[in-house]
Amino acid sequence: MANIGKFNTLRIVEPSDHGLYLDGGQHETILLPTRYVTPDMKIGDEIEVFIYNDSEDRLVATTETPLAQAGEFAYLEVISVNERVGAFLDWGLSKDLFLPFREQGDLSFTVGDGAIVAVYVDEYTNRIVASTRLHRHLSNTTPAYESNAPVHVLIYGESPLGFKAIIDKKHRGLLYYAETGDKLEAGDQFTGYIKKVHANGNIDLRRDPAGRQRADTFSEVIMEKLVEAGGIMPFNDKSSPEAIRDTFNMSKKGFKQSLAKLYKARRILITETGIEQVESAEAGNQQF
Repeated sequence: MANIGKFNTLRIVEPSDHGLYLDGGQHETILLPTRYVTPDMKIGDEIEVFIYNDSEDRLVATTETPLAQAGEFAYLEVISVNERVGAFLDWGLSKDLFLPFREQGDLSFTVGDGAIVAVYVDEYTNRIVASTRLHRHLSNTTPAYESNAPVHVLIYGESPLGFKAIIDKKHRGLLYYAETGDKLEAGDQFTGYIKKVHANGNIDLRRDPAGRQRADTFSEVIMEKLVEAGGIMPFNDKSSPEAIRDTFNMSKKGFKQSLAKLYKARRILITETGIEQVESAEAGNQQF
């Protein structure tokens, strides 16, 4: 059985002048075009392929990896717009992903824009399409995440409490303003961490891993950067969240906590213009 818009493990059943035919179950045979065929593929082998519709709406297989499968969300670039039907998005395959006007809601797109979309199979046409009506497609199941588990985060909006996020391309979550010192925009993507999964399925996120491990890791990152810079850097607790994120890949909150820890351990000096490495045997013996 082959699922459209998903990766499938299918058996090679016969060769073709245009590639290899795979057993598509209820979809009969599905062509894997020659450009994806490798010398080690032979009749009877099972291979992992992605199934989608070609430009003539025939089902075809590819060994390429799209940026999102059906049932997932992604931030994709608009590469063309047809004034009669809708926009087309780059999702990493040779055929672009269609975003119909009816699925754009109140939004409008031009070439070069980014679009946060759900990818799904239209039940009437059996085609893979995109939609900006995200809440129709977000999973309502409660995932079995453990506290502090790393997850992929895609920001898609704001609420009075924080930034609304899509977690691991499937679930909705919230990153409270107090959990990040950064100003985030729709389309921002990064590794975040699970703070709490509520019984109703709502998920709270944190920007950085919690606890002593985070402080220790961040402290060592700062020290490594400081040594690379010759022992002096123009960063302190007055530096902007954006500059801290770009240089150290951490929030301003985590940066300030780590500076305090390093200062207490007498490994750095904090000045009006930045931070300086302390060179001493005593400092070198400090443990985190």
